[in-house]
Amino acid sequence: MLNLGVLCTRVGVEEKLLMQEASRRGHNVIKADLRNLIFGLENHFPFDVVLARDFLHPRDLCALFLLERAGIHTINSYDVARRCADKVSISKLLRKNNIPTPDVFVAFTPESALTAIERLGYPVILKPAVGTWGRLLAKLSDRESAEAVLEHKDSLGSYYHSIFYIQKYIPKPGRDIQAIVVGDEVICAVYRVGQHWITHTDRGAQIKNCPVTSELRTLCLKAAQAVGGGVLAIDLMESSEGLLVHEVNGVGEFRDLLAPTGVAVAEKILDYVERVPMHV
Repeated sequence: MLNLGVLCTRVGVEEKLLMQEASRRGHNVIKADLRNLIFGLENHFPFDVVLARDFLHPRDLCALFLLERAGIHTINSYDVARRCADKVSISKLLRKNNIPTPDVFVAFTPESALTAIERLGYPVILKPAVGTWGRLLAKLSDRESAEAVLEHKDSLGSYYHSIFYIQKYIPKPGRDIQAIVVGDEVICAVYRVGQHWITHTDRGAQIKNCPVTSELRTLCLKAAQAVGGGVLAIDLMESSEGLLVHEVNGVGEFRDLLAPTGVAVAEKILDYVERVPMHV
């Protein structure tokens, strides 16, 4: 039996499924809510393993760091979570490991960002360096739109808008792919099909099963290995040059994948959770 902490402030469908499956297996499930936890430098917590389910903002990463340094196994590890929370880091790791990924420029002022955009060539996608759910993305098709969006972001003045992450626009066939990696297995994949250039369920995309081909499996496992492995959601695009990996997410929602794929994702994750303490 494990004392399993589930690090989350909100219990959604995925968290309920994970907690129910863990309880069914006889584990002691403890909801670890960051709003209630207090950390010192020599904490002792009643966890054998902590499954991180909050979307990784600085406070979540800080909590993972302190839990891990207290000798608790965390899934994902602090290092993996830190890499996945930063799109710049992900892009650099993918390119370093020869994993096909769109070209990216990073700039820190509107002026240098505009120069980078024109060097990359219109259209481009402007993304926050930290973020999820396909939010705060902008497709910039010409200089006029680029100047307007860059000025707007600069005026917001926050940390999240002070790094200009500029990605080459890749035309998609009305869909992208999301695959779930658990340890050394690609357990399932889906197409996200939609008319909007952002093919995300928050933008009305429909979910359909995607066969896990040998090409898809190899690429996803290479991407997972590049960031350090664990429980990961890999986002890919089909291009004229083959599959491209454009994001690796350390905390993925999987409720929409269950029916199309028929895969019991929570069970697969718990299988992995049970194996980790024996191999760390």
